[in-house]
Amino acid sequence: EVQLVESGGGLVQPGGSLRLSCATSGFTFEDYAMTWVRQAPGKGLEWVSSFYSDIRREYYADSLKGRFTISADNAKATVYLQMNSLKSEDTAVYYCAKERAGSRVHGMDYWGKGTLVTVSS
Repeated sequence: EVQLVESGGGLVQPGGSLRLSCATSGFTFEDYAMTWVRQAPGKGLEWVSSFYSDIRREYYADSLKGRFTISADNAKATVYLQMNSLKSEDTAVYYCAKERAGSRVHGMDYWGKGTLVTVSS
């Protein structure tokens, strides 16, 4: 059974940092790309970042480049999202998702339940 469990969310002040984790099980982690998406209150899903396992390359939404960093630890079957210089507009539920392949070409097939990040003073 594929499982994705996010953690690391919480309340942080503007300008602060958080590191989200997504622990996975039930599949061969290094064979699949992993993606972070978020949903702000009252808004739709927004793609944040992906880690392509096939070429071990990172991709980011243009608006987040330079502040967010995705990484993957094959030994722990865990993907991380380091978020720095957080802004109020980063407030959202953050979900990790497993892609159907080593890239995003075939879409996502499994999702975690999400972790809430609130950026507020």
